[in-house]
Amino acid sequence: MTADDPAGGGDAAGRAVVVDRPGVHRLVRREVPVPGPGEVLVRVAAAGICLSDREVLDGHRAAGYVRYPVTPGHEWAGTVLAVGDGVDPALVGRRTVAEGFRACGACERCRCGETSLCLGGYAETGFTEPGAFADHLVVPARLLHPLPDDADLRAAALLEPAAVVAAAVRAGRPRPAERIAVVGAGTLGLLAVQLLAATSPAELAVIDPRAARADAALRFGATRSLGPDGADALHGRYDLVVETAGAPSTAASSCLLARRGGRVVLTGMFTAGATGIDPVHLSVSQLEVRSVFGASSAAWSDAVRAFTLGLLDPAPLVTHEFPLERFGDAVALVGGGDPATGKVLLRP
Repeated sequence: MTADDPAGGGDAAGRAVVVDRPGVHRLVRREVPVPGPGEVLVRVAAAGICLSDREVLDGHRAAGYVRYPVTPGHEWAGTVLAVGDGVDPALVGRRTVAEGFRACGACERCRCGETSLCLGGYAETGFTEPGAFADHLVVPARLLHPLPDDADLRAAALLEPAAVVAAAVRAGRPRPAERIAVVGAGTLGLLAVQLLAATSPAELAVIDPRAARADAALRFGATRSLGPDGADALHGRYDLVVETAGAPSTAASSCLLARRGGRVVLTGMFTAGATGIDPVHLSVSQLEVRSVFGASSAAWSDAVRAFTLGLLDPAPLVTHEFPLERFGDAVALVGGGDPATGKVLLRP
């Protein structure tokens, strides 16, 4: 298959979900896109729906981080169907995922390897560039992270949030035999438990008000689970606290869980009005606080490597799967508050 015959004689057209403006979406049929120089065409196998995708549909995403009309979908896995000029043709047929941030690769931060801090302006698949809620997707080949030939693409669709968690683990620098707490047992939290369990902690606690979600963490390597009320007795206990919930109070409460001189990594997406971190506690306790937004290329490599080695298995987090035609039903589940709802996938 080549860029001149991207569908390989199969699909003459494809479908895509398009959000024209907040509250308005439609499923369209379109010609299969042709990859340009340096690009690849991917057949999407599965795409995860994130709360940020619902924000795009509802119109709650900050204006600088979305461009309407847009096809959402930044969590995905698929197979390369065709390549553009200048791209290795051996990629055709490879299972793959790809970074979402369209980092420039030339600015100071990119040159230092901090591609998620690119100074070239924000651009991301599924928000400002066409995403994976479609049969086909075109992305720059330089962003690909090829997978083994037998990779489970349904599970691999969760490698984007796994890369965010890998960025948090890099920032947190866990060491063997440390006491670690994860605040939040959603998709990010349960992925964090898997990666942190591989660092041989002395204790790995998960804190979530939803008992069923917190208890699920025990199956992924946590040593204890508890609700926020029970966590009050653990203030000052943990060497590392990884916050994944983005709830109004969890940035502040995560800092209280950390020991003096401990480390806190914030990965949840907070909204205006969240409780601030007490600067007196921060100063007196000499805490190291980091935040994570997206993932660098290095963090992506960590996540893909852990997935390939079997240290990370996102498949059990998937609870619902829908065809593209039922995008509206699928996105309504996300953020609905039902503890039985885990990761929701679209399967083109």
